[in-house]
Amino acid sequence: MIPSTGYPYWMFQALAIQNGKEVMSGDGLTTYFDDPKVVETLEFWKSLSSEHGIMPTGTVEWGTLRQAFLEGQTAMMWHSTGNLTAVKNNASFDFGVAELPANVRKGSPTGGGNFYLFKDTSDEEKAAALKLIKFMTSPEQAAAWSIATGYMGVSPAAYETEALKAYTQEFPPALVARNQLENAVAEFSTFETARVREGLNNAIQSALTGSKEAADALREAQAAAVRQLRDYQ
Repeated sequence: MIPSTGYPYWMFQALAIQNGKEVMSGDGLTTYFDDPKVVETLEFWKSLSSEHGIMPTGTVEWGTLRQAFLEGQTAMMWHSTGNLTAVKNNASFDFGVAELPANVRKGSPTGGGNFYLFKDTSDEEKAAALKLIKFMTSPEQAAAWSIATGYMGVSPAAYETEALKAYTQEFPPALVARNQLENAVAEFSTFETARVREGLNNAIQSALTGSKEAADALREAQAAAVRQLRDYQ
């Protein structure tokens, strides 16, 4: 098995939730990187290679993972739904898709690209932006995007379109991620998200590569996050 580490914080959040602990508070002001259950999560991830031998040691780059799966270099991968259509179109073998597993509970961080309306813009600009957003998120466009990529349709109405109904009937794996929304949680987000995520990503990779113990790496990431979030509390 190869879990990609192109977005290690996302995978780590999923594993932590499945172990019964969120990595941040809902208001984005507090992180729990050094919580015992979170530390246990990183130790488990490391054990997949060091103890159980079911994934390569170290880290695996996001960009090479899909090709490794298609070429038969791994029997299982954990990747973005945005790769589903590419795998469907290029796999020379039968494959299956499953929801993320659970330990204490099920849980999948769900997020992606966003549209924003900025307050410091003209009414004309806001109207134009809103027009684009409405078009891009319309059921027909969402259905087309889902079919073309594998990403979920952004609204229930997308799954009521004739196009997506026909596609999911022909290819049921396209419904797995949608059905998993029942156990979804918000993708990792705090104030100073980029900086806080970077600290967490570094901690994960240092533990997976063996340069630091999981507890030490996460303790350092937590201390850095506390400093970065202090001004917002």
